[in-house]
Amino acid sequence: LRFDEKVRVVVFKSQVKGVFCAGADLKERAEMDDAEVGLFVRRLRNLMDEIAALPVPTIAAIDGYALGGGLELALACDLRVAASSAKMGLIETTRGLLPGAGGTQRLPRCVGIGLAKELIFTGRQIDGQQAFSMGLVNHSVPQNSEGDAAYQRALALAKEILPQAPFAVKMGKLAINRGMEV
Repeated sequence: LRFDEKVRVVVFKSQVKGVFCAGADLKERAEMDDAEVGLFVRRLRNLMDEIAALPVPTIAAIDGYALGGGLELALACDLRVAASSAKMGLIETTRGLLPGAGGTQRLPRCVGIGLAKELIFTGRQIDGQQAFSMGLVNHSVPQNSEGDAAYQRALALAKEILPQAPFAVKMGKLAINRGMEV
């Protein structure tokens, strides 16, 4: 995707109704030794960093659960659209873990330090409307009977981006991302 000049916007969605991404398989992770866990977390973090670094806008269409690494995937995207019924949370502390794929950096940039700490410390799950009110998602939409309302809104948002000058959009993304690091 990074090198395909025809790609102008990437929308991430699930093929599983009611779930955007439920995060890592914690039963599998529990069977790993320390070295394997370290490698797993580094690879996951690198994947999220690669998604965040894509030169084109990325949109997460959250039509269901986005928990743990699933919310970290959504946070790696530039924009997030959620069904109002979606459930999101960095729930790792409820399992004795920490968000390891960039959530501890990306969530505070979205919602502020205090609210990010509260959400991570408590492992609280919030719905799409709550996520919208705190700035975690750009749009919250009522779920439709097909279960893809967030995806449909994400496509409409992508269609708003497509007519814009590709180079300007790419440079805008780069300028914003680099500016956030200053």
